[in-house]
Amino acid sequence: MAFVVPAPEAPSLAVAGSTDRFPVRRIYCVGRNYADHAKEMGADPTREPPFFFMKPADAVVPDGADVPYPPGTSNLHHEVELVVAIGHRGRDVAPEAALNLVWGYAVGNDLTRRDLQTAAKGKGHPWEVGKGFDHSAPMGPLHPAATVGHPSKGAITIAVNGVEKQRGDLSDMIWSVPEIVSHLSKLFVLMPGDLIMTGTPAGVGPVVRGDTLVCDIQGLGTLTTRIV
Repeated sequence: MAFVVPAPEAPSLAVAGSTDRFPVRRIYCVGRNYADHAKEMGADPTREPPFFFMKPADAVVPDGADVPYPPGTSNLHHEVELVVAIGHRGRDVAPEAALNLVWGYAVGNDLTRRDLQTAAKGKGHPWEVGKGFDHSAPMGPLHPAATVGHPSKGAITIAVNGVEKQRGDLSDMIWSVPEIVSHLSKLFVLMPGDLIMTGTPAGVGPVVRGDTLVCDIQGLGTLTTRIV
């Protein structure tokens, strides 16, 4: 097959302890999945059905890489998150079977142009300009579930220039990983290569050029990003 323009490079993530790579198909994100973060964003932290938005697959940035401060914003925010990697096809999956679809887990950072997101919310517009921009999805290496299990508790933190800004626990999620995967599979056919960013605890805040961000999830290591 010949393409009429150069084919883009396929996005992928590193796998911890391996030279193999995990291909990235889609990136789904869960909105407001920690009650304390929902409150700080002025939302009701009740267990309503979860809602989702997306980032482009090529927004992935590997651990240790620089992220250019994005255009069009003066209020770029950090959001440390657990990333779930899907390894099997699934549709209309029950919560009790959802973990069978999960290949592994990673540390992620849902970078957000908060001013653009807020403006879009106010007008009832989609969030893409605030969430789905270039380099908006730094992610650490994936850890196979066969090795680390399925974490449902453990500290999740981010430090900016050595100062802790966010701290929560995976057990604080309003919707658990099995529930998230199940809900999402009723809206989309989940496929190998899909990633799910599962929400962030309270403490989100701005970063500027020169800042170093270190995200950490217990049992999954760290993700380091520098804003340039």
